[in-house]
Amino acid sequence: MTYDFAPLFRTAIGFDRLARLADTLPQDATGYPPYNIEKTGEDSYRVTLAVAGFGPEDIELTVKDNALFVSGKVAEPEEKAEYLHRGIAARAFSRRFALADHMVVDGAVLVNGLLHIALRREVPESAKPRRIVINTLASKPAELPQAA
Repeated sequence: MTYDFAPLFRTAIGFDRLARLADTLPQDATGYPPYNIEKTGEDSYRVTLAVAGFGPEDIELTVKDNALFVSGKVAEPEEKAEYLHRGIAARAFSRRFALADHMVVDGAVLVNGLLHIALRREVPESAKPRRIVINTLASKPAELPQAA
């Protein structure tokens, strides 16, 4: 028997090298707003959310504890319209995307009802792998650092 874990990985960004850790379960059953996650380069990604009817002032982006939170709320119009059909959902939403270590949000832009959020992996020099030189007995042992 095989299991399909793809739904668990839809909101994890930057985990490709770590075998896509399953950090969160789907947080809501509505799937609103719909979104895409794209890998745009070796260490860069883009999250795109369909947020028709929302302006930049209606959307809030927050990064906290290796998670990207996107929430939106449209102010109620002063005039109540009588809809015969309402297919454009402008309801409040909240989405959470788990971020791998060293993921940085570069910025966001709202174009034609799509919110594009740019992310990239920025590994500090201290966390990058480094090669350690191995000395031999022919080397001068006095040059080796002393244990503290």
